[in-house]
Amino acid sequence: MKPHYLVILCLVFSSISIDLIAQTSSQPKKVKNIIFVEGDGTGLSQVSAAQYFKDGPSNYDRFPVIGLIKTSASSDLVTDSAASATAFASGKKTYNGAIGVTPDSIPIPTLIEIVSKKGWQTGIVVTSTITHATPACFYAHVDDRNKHEEIASFLPVSDVDFFAGAGLKYFNKRKDGKNLLKTFEENGFIIETESLRDFESAEKLGFLLAPTSMPTMLEGRGNFLQEASKLALKRLTNTNGFFLMVEGSQVDWGGHDNDADYLIAELIDLDNTLGDILDFAEADGETLVVVTGDHETGGFTLAAKDGDYNTIVPTFSTKNHSATMVPVFAFGPGAENFGGIYENTEIFHKIMALLSE
Repeated sequence: MKPHYLVILCLVFSSISIDLIAQTSSQPKKVKNIIFVEGDGTGLSQVSAAQYFKDGPSNYDRFPVIGLIKTSASSDLVTDSAASATAFASGKKTYNGAIGVTPDSIPIPTLIEIVSKKGWQTGIVVTSTITHATPACFYAHVDDRNKHEEIASFLPVSDVDFFAGAGLKYFNKRKDGKNLLKTFEENGFIIETESLRDFESAEKLGFLLAPTSMPTMLEGRGNFLQEASKLALKRLTNTNGFFLMVEGSQVDWGGHDNDADYLIAELIDLDNTLGDILDFAEADGETLVVVTGDHETGGFTLAAKDGDYNTIVPTFSTKNHSATMVPVFAFGPGAENFGGIYENTEIFHKIMALLSE
């Protein structure tokens, strides 16, 4: 073979090798961890409030992918938190008030139950009771969201490895006289009821820091949501993967009260927590973060004051939920799948599709 042909062949094979290396190095990473964040009662106007009332930029601005979900329940045009959380956790439309069950009250598997079978660790962090509608739908199966003691009985024997929130009375001051704190201990949990701190030797760890709900931000709750979420990430990070559900529960309650100061303080707390979560996901590179709301509460708007387009006055149109679509924000491997307009059940199915890859 003539020398110049050898040179050409070498150049061709070198080019192919470089292209293959580039393609290999640019292949997206698979999802190892999933953090699902819900702002209860958080619609687009609630998210927008961070743009106007937070000191500094909103962490919602950091998400590259945005979608919209339709939120109706199987029973009603306007959903409640239970039906919506069941849609997220199990991919099934159900009736308002249902906790992890179908419209026929049949239990359906939750994301926590599914990923635990893959060897993942799981966690829940909320500013409500741990038996409240949203967290309950990820570990319990009960026909009525108001059955807090029945919901509580699922948690000690569930696949949850870490949790933080309130609701102590549903475990140790029960009408049936049972003390479920002992059941937690029998199942490998250390339960802390005073303060948020780590127990490095604990196999499983739970925090029940108030009899019912956590204090509001305006009452001085402080950075509980941030610190509990960071502790969860520290505890759950492992070689197999983890699923963590974080809820800013009380954004919804500010909406129900038509209390803009309450709502905005809770929304900013959630926004700050998102900053820590996104920092973790950016550094990790294998963590998918999906953020949404179960529904909008209060018919909240950011209105101009009497035609003064430089003054915003938060206003409400209802003390209840609304039927408006809710935004979805996604970051990390697989985030591109969460754009578009779709039913709230699709969040579950999109996550499951990524897990099967």
